Amino acid sequence: MKSALLHVTVPLISCVALVNTNLFSEVEVDLTYEHYAERRVENMPALLVMPFNCLVNVAYIFMGLYWLLRRRGDTETEQSCYLRQVFALMAVFYAPVQWTRLATLRRAPAVLDQWLTLPIFAWVPVWIDFIEHAPGKWRVSHAAMLELCSVASYGLALAHERGFEVALGCHVALALYRGVRVQVARGDSLTAGYLLLAVLSCAGFVVLKLLDHWLARYRVFQSLTGHFWSKVCDVLQFHYSFCFLTALTDKALRKTAAQQR
Repeated sequence: MKSALLHVTVPLISCVALVNTNLFSEVEVDLTYEHYAERRVENMPALLVMPFNCLVNVAYIFMGLYWLLRRRGDTETEQSCYLRQVFALMAVFYAPVQWTRLATLRRAPAVLDQWLTLPIFAWVPVWIDFIEHAPGKWRVSHAAMLELCSVASYGLALAHERGFEVALGCHVALALYRGVRVQVARGDSLTAGYLLLAVLSCAGFVVLKLLDHWLARYRVFQSLTGHFWSKVCDVLQFHYSFCFLTALTDKALRKTAAQQR
């Protein structure tokens, strides 16, 4: 737990320091409440100015804590535990960033909200690398290198106003490709179901967010808006990714243990 906490908080603090400089002053981010279809409640405190879009962040925290504290049994190794804990901590720490963005509408948390999305998606290929390699051959340094490249890819947002979308699209495509590849090679019907649910949740996350204002024309989406439901899909995307990756990890570790007997 200490290693996972250290390896998540140190990069996070570094990113927080950088976004509070002028480095990202030209990055295209939305800084008005008009960007969201949910109506602002004027008499509410800043943390609840858009109640549903704000409170949905609690779901990230509970989901992250569930996977962080869940015991995986005797098959879990120190490295597989580390992978699970890092991913769970990413979810827990991402929630306050999104919440702060809505509460303050400042540039720094808006940029950080975008930036942190990339290493979160990049952790899926990192975890799959562990599944595909026999225990003992996987190294944290490999994960650090991929995560560093992921963090650096946010530089595309400085090069072009749609640079973040390009970087995010590449991250999603890589995670999907690696997920399908490891499913074909090592999966079963259970993991196929988890992968399908994760992909559908990812699609819902993207589509519902893009259609936020269009959906608000309909009464059913005027309080619980498309943006709110996109965040619900994001939480489900996290959860089913955990289900998929932990199930495949258990299979890989049991297979390795059987070979060593």
